[in-house]
Amino acid sequence: MTTISATPPIIGLAGAPGSGKSTVARILASLGCVVADSDDIAHHAYNDPVIRRQLLAWWGDRIRDCRGGDAEVNGTPAPVDRRAIAAIVFNSPAERARLEALLHPWIANRRSEIFAAAPPGTRALVIDAPLLFEVGLDAQCSAVIFVDSPLETRLARVHTTRGWSPADLARREDAQWPLDQKRASAHHVIHNDGDPASLRAQVCAVLDEVCPPARS
Repeated sequence: MTTISATPPIIGLAGAPGSGKSTVARILASLGCVVADSDDIAHHAYNDPVIRRQLLAWWGDRIRDCRGGDAEVNGTPAPVDRRAIAAIVFNSPAERARLEALLHPWIANRRSEIFAAAPPGTRALVIDAPLLFEVGLDAQCSAVIFVDSPLETRLARVHTTRGWSPADLARREDAQWPLDQKRASAHHVIHNDGDPASLRAQVCAVLDEVCPPARS
């Protein structure tokens, strides 16, 4: 039996792109946590007609998904190409700030809805966000886990799963806090070197520390 408080603690996940935060999040979900995945929520935000209309007003046809057909049909704006948007914002801090100011409130509202719907007995609430420290979400957390992984491993992961080049990864890392700063600011460090059993054992140990099991 596990100790469950009336208000589950919030755990934040931090780390470089490709470090395996999503894998850690899935393990935490399997252990009774409710996860708010900011990347997944952002994907849904891009489908919001209000957001899409604003993005198209800013950047026009260069971000319109060529598979999306007309610019607007029955009041619904055309789909946008996230890769095209990334090419713009990761080369311009001002454009990136403008995009974040548009998306972050939408993401925060959806995260609140996910957490409010957490079922009784939820072990912890988990924020999986690439910019956890950068936007101050760590202040909401009872504990922050930094997921550490070698650069070579991260490069292989993002190339396989996202089609990123080393330059793509470097641009995204440059837009975030230095890894040493994130690592030093976290409460716990988990090493993800590709051994699933070791990773799960580390996640279980940290969760037990944040939410100690009840003594029989």
